[in-house]
Amino acid sequence: MQHPEKGAEKTSRRGFLGQALTAAGTAIAAPSLINQATAAKDTTQGSADEEGNMNVTLKVNGEQQTLTIEPRVTLLDALRERLGLVGSKKGCDHGQCGACTVLVDGQRIYSCLTLAVMQEGKEIVTIEGLAKGETLHPVQAAFIDHDGFQCGYCTPGQICASVALLDEVKRGCASVVTSDLTNPPQLSELSEAEIKERLSGNLCRCSAYNGIVAAVQQVAGQKPPSAAATVMVSKPKETPV
Repeated sequence: MQHPEKGAEKTSRRGFLGQALTAAGTAIAAPSLINQATAAKDTTQGSADEEGNMNVTLKVNGEQQTLTIEPRVTLLDALRERLGLVGSKKGCDHGQCGACTVLVDGQRIYSCLTLAVMQEGKEIVTIEGLAKGETLHPVQAAFIDHDGFQCGYCTPGQICASVALLDEVKRGCASVVTSDLTNPPQLSELSEAEIKERLSGNLCRCSAYNGIVAAVQQVAGQKPPSAAATVMVSKPKETPV
């Protein structure tokens, strides 16, 4: 009858020590865990609300715009749906057609492939921001002069890409078809092949490519080809019977 009592006493002692150590460990760890949880909560509240929305400030066409959006919102959707800048078009929404092209810090990007929250602190220019009041940007005027559009859906992206193209050439950027990488072409000698290659990321389903190339040539200071098509007419030869 003594063995159960000794066993119970021994088990009770172990339980007591275990509980004491657990309580001590909890007392030591609790402040650290509480501080970490508080810091995490403060960080979360500072970057997003309970619904996961974030406050983002974008500089678009020279104006600061503050938006409350989800982190997953693309720049294209922020421009069109939140700011009403519908010039940039949503074509493929996969970065394949170029209709959504805008300028960010002078570089052309597909706005459907970048998140709006990634563009804080950067200069964003859309098609609406190229003109100066009633004065069109030279590329815009050239597109009109050479009928560089038909349905017009791709035109905003084409114009933004062309503006970026001209700036890239001025900075000495080469392309895939540049024959001498140590001596990139100047605007005055930019070939038709160079222009086509540098604009290959923008599609025009109406096939207004000739007018687009001519518009770029005009702004580059070149003499664009005549818009009139050369038609070769010849009489068919008579086949002897």
